[in-house]
Amino acid sequence: MKFGTLIILFWMMLTCNPGNSKPVTDYQLFTGWGTLRRNSEKVIVIRQFKRDNQKFYLTVSPETLLTRVINADSIKVISGSWQTVSSRFRNTPYIAAIREARSKDGGLQDAGITKFRPSQKGIDLTIDLCPSHRPLDRVVFTDLIHELGRIESPVPVGISVTGRWMNMHAGDLKWLDSLQQSGLLDIVWINHTYNHNVSKSAPVKKNFMLEPGTDINGEVLKTEVAMLENGILPSVFFRFPGLVSNSAIFDKILNYGLIPVGSDAWLAKGQYPEYGSIVLIHANGNEPVGVRDFIRLLGQKQAEILSKRWELFDLRESIIDDETR
Repeated sequence: MKFGTLIILFWMMLTCNPGNSKPVTDYQLFTGWGTLRRNSEKVIVIRQFKRDNQKFYLTVSPETLLTRVINADSIKVISGSWQTVSSRFRNTPYIAAIREARSKDGGLQDAGITKFRPSQKGIDLTIDLCPSHRPLDRVVFTDLIHELGRIESPVPVGISVTGRWMNMHAGDLKWLDSLQQSGLLDIVWINHTYNHNVSKSAPVKKNFMLEPGTDINGEVLKTEVAMLENGILPSVFFRFPGLVSNSAIFDKILNYGLIPVGSDAWLAKGQYPEYGSIVLIHANGNEPVGVRDFIRLLGQKQAEILSKRWELFDLRESIIDDETR
């Protein structure tokens, strides 16, 4: 392990942020829009909840796709159907991305946005944290910071996290959050369901979220509650476990205001990334091949990284750029 990586590891162990552990109650889907009292900014409202007997909204900027938690006293909210919201904000990047994702709802596997235009000189890296008893592969993140932090600071990365992983790996989660709080990483937290149910024997059409009896509402909202209670902010992105879905479940996820994100470069399956690829690896200790391949990829791209001909991109910015080209 490089000396610089060791310094980063030691420093991050000293600066972990415990996050906000106050309980979230009455968390539920909300559809509507709001105007911030401070500056008249328009936002789309996708959730409402209470904390310390105060009411809050989870909002998304239709222009930047950035999410925020806003106190009810700071915003004037109007409720409306998702169809009304979509029509009102139809010319924004967020609603355009919802439409694009809907157009890619096909087949059982990898529906949703899987790549961006090849004119994007780099990739969007997504790292999945499915339930696992093994510790986090921290080397992925320290190598990212070491190799790209000189060029891109903070380093953008999407992390697809499950509720069960958060429950089992509180220390690892705090460590990841500390990387973001310190400005080393810019993490987009992706909803990857709460339980990530999977069967080794069931056929694909009855597996993962397609398992009979799956509580879709619980899988989506409980994960967001767990994020908030751990001091991290849910994004507008969603990744299906196993990248498996069908049209009915896909449409339900869209109605939560979430954008399904797949991948055209799952490294452990031998899929090599190209410009514009959404790369998928697992850092939950269960996929050493994918981790090894990504670290090798960083080494292969070192010259291009240093000359800024190969970069990592933020999913939100990639969507905006895709819509405006």
